[in-house]
Amino acid sequence: MIGLLIAIAAFNFLGFKTNKLLTGNQILHIWLFTISLQVLFDLFVEFKFHAYWYFDKELNWAGILPHVFLIPPVNMFFLNWFPYKKGWVKQVIYLTVFVIAILIYEIIALLPDPWGYFHYGWWKLWYAAILDPILLLILLGFYKWVCILEEKACSKY
Repeated sequence: MIGLLIAIAAFNFLGFKTNKLLTGNQILHIWLFTISLQVLFDLFVEFKFHAYWYFDKELNWAGILPHVFLIPPVNMFFLNWFPYKKGWVKQVIYLTVFVIAILIYEIIALLPDPWGYFHYGWWKLWYAAILDPILLLILLGFYKWVCILEEKACSKY
């Protein structure tokens, strides 16, 4: 639990402190999208198939913390620092480095208590290595859609 609380405090502080790109509206959209997608995914992978879990296999209040406060600021980092105007090679390198950082953090989260809070059932780290880039690309597509919607909304005024 200690590791989770430190990570939540650090990621949220840095996520908001280093943000130079995302508007409040975009942050709200990304935050809610992240929670929704993670909860929908975890309903099956975590609770139905017991591939992994936070703290213990049962649904518990402590498990809400990583769902609501850990992943959204990480997605803010990803979107805020993404090299939008650079070539696709730099974008692929950025995506690869970001996924490696996520995987390193996942390994740290697997440490025993009090530092770790994440546990594997049948899930393997390489599943995350395959899935994380897909999820980040979905996030990137959602962010671009929000930007288009904002642009349309602002052009009406």
